[in-house]
Amino acid sequence: MNIGIDFGITNTDIAIEAKGEYTFHSIPSRESIDINLLEDIFIALNIDQSRLSLIAVTGGKSSDLPHSFKSIPIKKVNEVLAIGYGAKEIYNIQNEPFLVVSAGTGTACVSCMNGDFNHLGGISVGGGTLQGLSNLIIKNNNAKEINDLAILGNKNNLDALIGDVVNDIGSLYPEITASNFLKARKASNQSNEDLAASLSNMVGEVIGTVSYLNALLIGTQKVYFLGRVSLLDSVMGGINRRLDLAKVEGEYKDNREYGNAIGALAYLKANT
Repeated sequence: MNIGIDFGITNTDIAIEAKGEYTFHSIPSRESIDINLLEDIFIALNIDQSRLSLIAVTGGKSSDLPHSFKSIPIKKVNEVLAIGYGAKEIYNIQNEPFLVVSAGTGTACVSCMNGDFNHLGGISVGGGTLQGLSNLIIKNNNAKEINDLAILGNKNNLDALIGDVVNDIGSLYPEITASNFLKARKASNQSNEDLAASLSNMVGEVIGTVSYLNALLIGTQKVYFLGRVSLLDSVMGGINRRLDLAKVEGEYKDNREYGNAIGALAYLKANT
C-alpha cells in the first residue's frame, strides 16, 4: 500500500493506492508540516502503517519533511511534476502534448511537451479568492454554500454584458461579460444569490481566460482540469464560457480534486 499526500494551502488531499485501486480523503490544512501531522493523518484515517511501502508528498513545505517515517520512505515530488502526472493518470493521457490547469486556492498552468513538464505560470485567483471575497461580501466562506447560492442567482443583475454596452465588437457575442460587477455601482440591496453568482462567474472567467491563453500558446485546443474549484458548477460555467471564446475544450473527470496526490504516486511509479 502506498499513500500520496498533497499539502495544499486550504486542504490536505490524500490518495491511498492498494492493488491498483485508489481511496481518497481530505482534511483541512495546518500551518506546520511535520512528522506529527503525518502521524495524526494515519491515526485519523485508521491506516495500518505496517502495510505502507512508501509515502509520496508534494505541495506546501513538504520538502521540510525528513526522508523517512518510522522506516517508511518519504519521497518528495515537485509540485509541477505532481500536477502533470496527476493529469496523465486521471485522464489516461498517452504521449501527446497537453495542458493541465490546477485550480485550487490559486491556479497553476503546466504543459507537457515531448515528455517534459513546464510551469507556464499561475495566477493568484482561485478558490481562496472566491472564499475570501464571499466572506467580505455575503459573510459566507463555505465553498459549497457559495455555489448553492450562485446557482439560484443571476449574475446578469450585476455584470454588464457586451450587448449592454456596445452593438458590436469583433467576434464576441452579446452574452459575454464586458465588466464584472459593473452594475453594482448603482445597485442596492442585491441578493446574496446574485452576489454569489457574479463572484463565482468572475473567478471562473479569470481561470478560463488564463487557461485558453496558455492553450493557444502551446498550440492545443484542450485543457485538462485538476483541483477542487473546478468542482463548483457556478465557477465551471465561467471557465467554460471563456474557453468557448477560443474554441478550447475543457475536460473534467471524477477525483480531479485529488490530482496532485495521485500525481505524486504516479510520478514515483513511472520513475522508479
